[in-house]
Amino acid sequence: MMNWKLLWDIFLLFTRVAMFSWGGGPASLAMMQRETTHAMWMPPGTSAAQPWVNAAEFADAVAVGNALPGPIAPQVSAYVGYKLAGTPGAIAAAAGTVIPTTILMLIMVAFFFGVKDSPTVQAMLKAVRPLVVGLLLWTAYDMFTTVFAIKKLGLSTSLATSWDKLLIVAASFALLTFTSINPVVLVIGAAILGLIAYR
Repeated sequence: MMNWKLLWDIFLLFTRVAMFSWGGGPASLAMMQRETTHAMWMPPGTSAAQPWVNAAEFADAVAVGNALPGPIAPQVSAYVGYKLAGTPGAIAAAAGTVIPTTILMLIMVAFFFGVKDSPTVQAMLKAVRPLVVGLLLWTAYDMFTTVFAIKKLGLSTSLATSWDKLLIVAASFALLTFTSINPVVLVIGAAILGLIAYR
């Protein structure tokens, strides 16, 4: 039986994330992670509420989204929606991520050239742009502590036992910073390395 309330809740949550995220898809991940790991639901056949996703599941969603073409925000939201309510949940999540902001963009296009140089808009953007950097840093920090299990093992133990993952982090950062390599190549390469080294 279709859980219409859950589908509506999924749509509204991702609409909220999309409408209050500045800086595009990657910038929305911080808010999306915060919202989805704090939203609670009651899975069928259980008696205790639990988060929509935990930090590890969200990291998996980002990894899968990065391996696919296209914008990452609808992909990550579809992953979360599918976990909660199958295909209808994925559709509700992706629709919440895309439809409201697309409508807003269509409206704004008509006024864009009249407001883009407005001192008010420029003043707002001067504060919002560094905020986006902070949101991205928080997402990277939270994913770092999850991937390396720092909260569970402690910093020194985690880093000592995860030196190989640190090498992957450093190599990918260096390649993206100092070369023009396509990130897709890195994702495919990391997947192949994982099959060889961690299987």
